[in-house]
Amino acid sequence: MKKGILMILCVASLFACKGPEARVPISQKSGSYTDASIQRNKELIAEEEVIIKKIIAKDTAKTYIASESGFWYTYIIKDTVTSKKPIKGDLVSFTYDIKSLQGTTILSRDNIGNQVVKIDQSNQDLISGIRDGLKLLKEGETIRFLFPSHKAYGYYGLEDKIGSNVPIQSTVSLLKIKEDNQPE
Repeated sequence: MKKGILMILCVASLFACKGPEARVPISQKSGSYTDASIQRNKELIAEEEVIIKKIIAKDTAKTYIASESGFWYTYIIKDTVTSKKPIKGDLVSFTYDIKSLQGTTILSRDNIGNQVVKIDQSNQDLISGIRDGLKLLKEGETIRFLFPSHKAYGYYGLEDKIGSNVPIQSTVSLLKIKEDNQPE
């Protein structure tokens, strides 16, 4: 009798130890929304590039350079002697302004004041274009940047000052580079 009960318990435990079953989603969504969003963004970038390239074509006194990061820039003050540019971890002191592509001041240097940031620190309140642009500057240089909206304030804009998806220009002056390993 004990052998029979033991045998039944063993067989029952084999069937009771069933692994978890994968749940099947009730509905499956296609990537159509994502695909449409990607397409809209590509079209927006293309439109903004056309506008920026027209501005560059009109400014025949300056030579503009296309960056690998997706914006354009021209030197206002260029240092041809020094070769040191800031690298990851360096502290930089700089000033900048924000203007519309037509040149209307949105935020002046006086409003913003001197800024000190660490290069490639991700939690800063700087737009990605300026973060990338700082790495192109040497001490004492000034560069004018033309940023498409995705390198500026993007979809969210800036409070009441800049709307959604608005390209901008910014003039940045690098005042000082303090290397990461220098004492305070």
